[in-house]
Amino acid sequence: MKKIDPAHLTPMDMFEDTGWLRVHLAYARPDCFCGTVYREGARLWLHGDLAAVTVLAAKRLHEKNGFRMIVYDGLRTVEAQDAMLQSPAVRANPHWLAAESRVLSPPGMGGHPRGMAVDISLEDANGNLLDMGTAFDEFPSGGNGPDENRAHRDYAGLPGAVKESRRILQDAMTGAADALDLLLLPLPVEWWDFRFPADTVRAYAPLSDRDLPPQMRMTDRYADESGMPDFPPGHFEQMKKEILARIQDL
Repeated sequence: MKKIDPAHLTPMDMFEDTGWLRVHLAYARPDCFCGTVYREGARLWLHGDLAAVTVLAAKRLHEKNGFRMIVYDGLRTVEAQDAMLQSPAVRANPHWLAAESRVLSPPGMGGHPRGMAVDISLEDANGNLLDMGTAFDEFPSGGNGPDENRAHRDYAGLPGAVKESRRILQDAMTGAADALDLLLLPLPVEWWDFRFPADTVRAYAPLSDRDLPPQMRMTDRYADESGMPDFPPGHFEQMKKEILARIQDL
């Protein structure tokens, strides 16, 4: 199993000055379903390829529709996943982890602990959230199929305008991935979740906070450990330039 080089992880707040997107790191806030999970000062990180897809999609949506993308979550380290699963809300809803109705992954599983999954939505030019039929992170009370879960991409009982908003978001992300010659999976059970396919994800080991420089860690689990060395000045600014150059003519 390959290891992800932290040098390939991109902080998405660097792109806020474009006006195409803004970061709202959901699990760094107490009002999310599981309470605050991320440490104070945590940033939203994505694998470089997924960052390029997300920025390109946001650029196209802004230029065509006047929308701005909201980026809620990306890298969720193993420790962050564990903290989420220990929250009272998750303990009270064990079906969220059951195989037949899973909306949360056990620690180490899935795209998030590799920075290869991103949770997003859209807002209009006035900063109003587009109606996507559910709030971000609205989980089903029972089954997770398309007849029960309103967040499911195939849930039929939605107004046409909501279906169109979901289509616009999905088409922007899959279209950006196609333009970059990458494969992207819109997670069927959550309209907000886009990730690389399982074969890609499983080729890499999940990331622990111990695998990251202290400034990149998502939790305080290893706050007293120095970890790997930080990157030289200008490292992330160079990453931003490279991604913007990569999508410039797409």
